[in-house]
Amino acid sequence: MCAACSSVNQVTSYITPYRIDVRQGNWVTQEMVSQLKPGQTREQVRFILGSPLVSDMFHADRWDYIYRLQPGRGEAEQRRIVVFFQDDKLVRVGGDVIADDGKKTPTKTTNQVIEVVAPADANQKKSKTE
Repeated sequence: MCAACSSVNQVTSYITPYRIDVRQGNWVTQEMVSQLKPGQTREQVRFILGSPLVSDMFHADRWDYIYRLQPGRGEAEQRRIVVFFQDDKLVRVGGDVIADDGKKTPTKTTNQVIEVVAPADANQKKSKTE
């Protein structure tokens, strides 16, 4: 009888429950971020990136897009994109820059500022006023 119990314990030590991957937040790819241009309206940014996960009433000119992946096994990964507006126009984007490799899971992140390319007309106006 005791021998049967010890063999069951050995079998259960090899069998572990399945744990699902938990994804939360906004999935934002590098391709989506590359579509952002300075001067775009809030509606245009919302069309490209979707509704922000965090919209703080104390920072009305800032939208946070947060994505978190908790794999069934392993460490959780998080990425964050922050969009800044001034006078309801896009002025800059910051956060984790991740190359879009076609996978649905994020890779290791690094905090950087994502450059949003300004239209040529805006650069010429700046140089004339300086």
